[in-house]
Amino acid sequence: MTNTTKTAKSQFTKPSSQKSVDTSTLIDAITEGLLEKKAKDIVLLDVRELTTLADYFIVCHGTSDTQIRALANSVEKQVKDELGENVWQQEGKDSRRWVILDYVNVVVHIFTEEKRNYYGIERMWNDAKITHIEDETT
Repeated sequence: MTNTTKTAKSQFTKPSSQKSVDTSTLIDAITEGLLEKKAKDIVLLDVRELTTLADYFIVCHGTSDTQIRALANSVEKQVKDELGENVWQQEGKDSRRWVILDYVNVVVHIFTEEKRNYYGIERMWNDAKITHIEDETT
């Protein structure tokens, strides 16, 4: 198993290919957590060339407050179980309208559909390379 905390702390001394593998593993764990709880319209935005905030944003939405909380909890559990990592910062879990899970290199945005349309993160970062994540088991 890869320990992404070590990667985040030493990211300036590791070769780029090593960081990509670790980030890729983190993205896989996050998307598995989202797919497990049936997140809607999962999108991966590659913002490495556009900002220093993060390397990737993962954006999705849920159909209810209960599902949004379940999605956030599922991501946290999946990342913890697979990689031994905790979320670095989180916001919005109580209101469940827009939950942000910050894993330093990857930031997860879980919205209600209404809030997602209103804030339009995909439109705001329209120069990013966009990858749609689909459940391959269905």
